[in-house]
Amino acid sequence: MAKLYFYYASMNAGKSTTLLQADFNYRERGMATMLWTAKVDTRDRAGWITSRIGLAERARIFDVWTDLLAEISARMAEGPLACVLVDEAQFLTRGQVLALARVCDELGVPVLCYGLRTDFQGELFEGSAALLGLADTLVELKAVCECGAKATMNLRIDAAGQPVSEGAQTAIGGNERYLALCRKHFMARLGG
Repeated sequence: MAKLYFYYASMNAGKSTTLLQADFNYRERGMATMLWTAKVDTRDRAGWITSRIGLAERARIFDVWTDLLAEISARMAEGPLACVLVDEAQFLTRGQVLALARVCDELGVPVLCYGLRTDFQGELFEGSAALLGLADTLVELKAVCECGAKATMNLRIDAAGQPVSEGAQTAIGGNERYLALCRKHFMARLGG
């Protein structure tokens, strides 16, 4: 039985690197994969999954209107598909996560999703919440806080490096905009 996986972590845990390694492993064995990334993620080249250590691979782009079940089904009409890999899975809608579950259950293709669990306020993203509830397998990837403890939170910072506690849930950025921290240091920086 194909499974729906959710690999989650804070920023800087190597989610994209892990996804690209899994993709390479499938392709090295002659198996076809299908990669997806969020349109909203504009940090690097559009339509590419890029890791901080320099790995990159072209991917299809999803937004809230993308019918993943239809797109994946259409791709399967061209030939067998061994795996679907989704980066920035926190930006999926609940409906898209349900569609990915159908890819597993009805089409027999495993789906590996990689994304953030929570935003800069410690709130679940819609896609992450759905994946936490529906995925067959949950895997926490580890990032490291400045104190050496496991980082589980994403602190948004401004240009001066000061914590930001209000604003839109989504503000795309990397190390210049976010710090991966343990809960203790996240709360201390926010003054809570």
